[in-house]
Amino acid sequence: MKAIVLRKTGRPEVLRVTEVPDPTPGPGEVLVRLHYTGLNYAEILSRKGLYDWAPKRPYILGMEGAGVIEAVGEGVERKVGETVVVGTQFGCYAEKIAVPEAQAVPALAHLSPEENAAFLVNYMTAWVALLELARLQKHEKVLISAAAGGVGTAAVQLTARLGCEVYGLAGRPEKLELVTSLGAAHALNYREADCFEQVRALSGGVDVVLETVGGRIYKESRKLLNPFGRLVVVGFSSFNLQKWNPVSWWRTVRDVPLVNLHKMAMASTGVMATHLGYLLKDTERLLAIFERLRAFVSEHKIRPVVGRVFPFERAAEAHAFIESRASTGKVLLKHRDAS
Repeated sequence: MKAIVLRKTGRPEVLRVTEVPDPTPGPGEVLVRLHYTGLNYAEILSRKGLYDWAPKRPYILGMEGAGVIEAVGEGVERKVGETVVVGTQFGCYAEKIAVPEAQAVPALAHLSPEENAAFLVNYMTAWVALLELARLQKHEKVLISAAAGGVGTAAVQLTARLGCEVYGLAGRPEKLELVTSLGAAHALNYREADCFEQVRALSGGVDVVLETVGGRIYKESRKLLNPFGRLVVVGFSSFNLQKWNPVSWWRTVRDVPLVNLHKMAMASTGVMATHLGYLLKDTERLLAIFERLRAFVSEHKIRPVVGRVFPFERAAEAHAFIESRASTGKVLLKHRDAS
């Protein structure tokens, strides 16, 4: 089968398609032929050698995808031909992947194959952060950073359908229009010097922040929290450590999200963080969360934003596109067997 094996770190050009043996499902596993692979910023960090959760090289990149069960291992009750969505640590930059059956959940019936491939990581991340950790309530005011991105668009849709007042941050006019179209009450340009003053004037302060950027965005967002407000960190996209550049070390340390317990106590606010990958071992909990998410998304007919689809062979170009910050929603790779 064709796959992209990360053998060395570097620029997008290190992502090259090669031939590797087909995987075989072991006991309790299913073999999935992927039609689409969803890309995540974590894989860009992995490609650069900057992601702690990445396995030891060489390995096949890729945390999610959508396709069809092609074979099953011993003790598996799932059926060949079932359409599924895969969530895993690595392995989805490939035509086929073998995973424990719990990590291949049934595809959502109201979504297209592309939308299913764009669903799992983004929506689970947003749901876990907002509903499970922050305990978001109807009518609360929510600020979402990078609101036109994969996790951001998911968060805007979920919070708007829940009945919250949503404020989304983005950096380009077309992205602001997208955020508003998804249900945000206000979309603001974080590049403007008075952006956070605008949020304060419009909202009077927010109850929950979903933060994915770090640096100035994190610091200014935290100041907007009302008493009993909660900020949940789910990413750090401003992270740009360059091992050969000492200045980047200082910038990275400067921009890392930090907390001051004394200041939090004075404001009666909280800062939390989550990483879905470390929850994979808690299968029962994750599957229960997924079912709550599935029910909500199906009830409200929420559809992921698929920003752009690249042929699998152009994975390097897809990485460069995401790094350019021109992307919106989810970027996908399409495999040759996709319908």
